[in-house]
Amino acid sequence: MALKQISSNKCFGGLQKVFEHDSVELNCKMKFAIYLPPKAETGKCPALYWLSGLTCTEQNFISKSGYHQAASEHGLVVIAPDTSPRGCNIKGEDESWDFGTGAGFYVDATEHPWKTNYRMYSYVTEELPQLINANFPVDPQRMSIFGHSMGGHGALICALKNPGKYKSVSAFAPICNPVLCPWGKKAFNGYLGADQSKWKAYDATHLVKSFPGSQLDILIDQGKDDQFLSDGQLLPDNFIAACTEKKIPVVFRLQEGYDHSYYFIATFITDHIRHHAKYLNV
Repeated sequence: MALKQISSNKCFGGLQKVFEHDSVELNCKMKFAIYLPPKAETGKCPALYWLSGLTCTEQNFISKSGYHQAASEHGLVVIAPDTSPRGCNIKGEDESWDFGTGAGFYVDATEHPWKTNYRMYSYVTEELPQLINANFPVDPQRMSIFGHSMGGHGALICALKNPGKYKSVSAFAPICNPVLCPWGKKAFNGYLGADQSKWKAYDATHLVKSFPGSQLDILIDQGKDDQFLSDGQLLPDNFIAACTEKKIPVVFRLQEGYDHSYYFIATFITDHIRHHAKYLNV
């Protein structure tokens, strides 16, 4: 599958690149960002996938989070895809910021007209890793995932739906229980249809209840002054309760004074890189 390099910038001894390719799952051209640390010049490195939140592209994380120094030091290849298909000419895809373009919610849509293109779950868990493994110096056996908000939801469900695939998972302000929040209800109704029993397959709080074993160490940072926490969009307490019941280890840190922004992410990103390096560099 042909990759077209869009940009390349040296950063902390490594290279921050952006590529474009034709996606089979999404039936459109997609961009992804990839950071190749200095260690990638001499051998295969672990792969850490970042999933961004609503309205984001592959650019937000690489330009705002300040992750490069820690990724360089720990020798991690970091991949950041876009958040949805682009330019599919589906009626209504650009009408709202929390559904359609920039809001793929990391599900495989089953409803017309979204099901042909909006297959971000399969893209993130299957197509993109296969593409990365085939074209870059990564070790396919050492892979982890993290994300923010909608992408935090994405990271949690990808890890929970695929036991053993990811060595670790973490999230910043994830949408933990989308079947119960306004964002989730809107997205799931549109992409998955009115049958709410089908929604649970993409809800971290429900998935954790059937997760086999406890071989997953989860780290979550949440800003205490996050407007979306108080608005009932994130619902971390429901997820923590489900993890506690299943005896799945989760470190939940409520960070005083922080909001939902990349200032919050940048503050704690090094902790998250270290969290993943602990499991990936073994």
